[in-house]
Amino acid sequence: MPMRIDLHTHSSVSDGTDEPTALLATARAAGLDVVALTDHDTTAGWAAAETARPPGLTVVPGMELSCRWFPAGRPPVSVHLLAYLFDPAHPGLAAELTRLRAERLSRGERIVTALAAAGYPVVWERIVAASGGGVVGRPHVARALVEAGVVGSVDEAFTELLHHRGPYHVVKADTDVLDGIRLVRAAGGVPVFAHGLATRRGRVVDDAAIAAMAAAGLLGLEVDHPDHGPAERDHLRGLAGELGLLTTGSSDYHGVNKTTPIGACTTDPAQYEALLAAGTGSAPLSG
Repeated sequence: MPMRIDLHTHSSVSDGTDEPTALLATARAAGLDVVALTDHDTTAGWAAAETARPPGLTVVPGMELSCRWFPAGRPPVSVHLLAYLFDPAHPGLAAELTRLRAERLSRGERIVTALAAAGYPVVWERIVAASGGGVVGRPHVARALVEAGVVGSVDEAFTELLHHRGPYHVVKADTDVLDGIRLVRAAGGVPVFAHGLATRRGRVVDDAAIAAMAAAGLLGLEVDHPDHGPAERDHLRGLAGELGLLTTGSSDYHGVNKTTPIGACTTDPAQYEALLAAGTGSAPLSG
């Protein structure tokens, strides 16, 4: 039976609902052989993953980096960069992650302040405490709105109140994606462009932008993703072939924050081997 590999998941260290230990248990119970832990802008879950890894499961240490693409003469586009097997102690990357986490925290507080001023029953200090010390983001605010009875679900919170065109949206100063790619490569990591054609999330970049990312050192495209339809997957697979990039597949699992189950999309084993060969900053947790 071929290996089952999911290279994009989130724990409660960022905006998922499962603690790292529970996430790994869920991955193994779902029949996965390999799972990547890719929390937003943090490696805080790596240590727990190392001690909690179930027998038979390989854990790829990773992260999802918050970035922006800056097209000439147009507003920037929010993009996400998956980074695997990098050295978390690399000075340049570590400093940028510290900045991003501070920026994410400040943004969250500004969103909650605006919501509270409009009469919504949310309290910043309670949201931070409920995060358990992880990276606080909009999903934490969304969960607080659900718990307060304002909306019925996290998805509804985003649709009604937290979407990027809404009155409570706050822009955060994410990393220029070209700089992010270079930082990940300098740290020995493997940068992969996450859900690049997920139009349901908002504006997406064009092929020229992806080619510029490849020129800066991008090594892969996340092709098989729940937010990509057949046409988007076919297009990205063809583009990866033209640019000499590896392709990945993953669930983007967030626990109960999203309905997509872990292992919903997977990575071809040959592509996984190519990813492993390219990473030099850290090693998979296995054995």
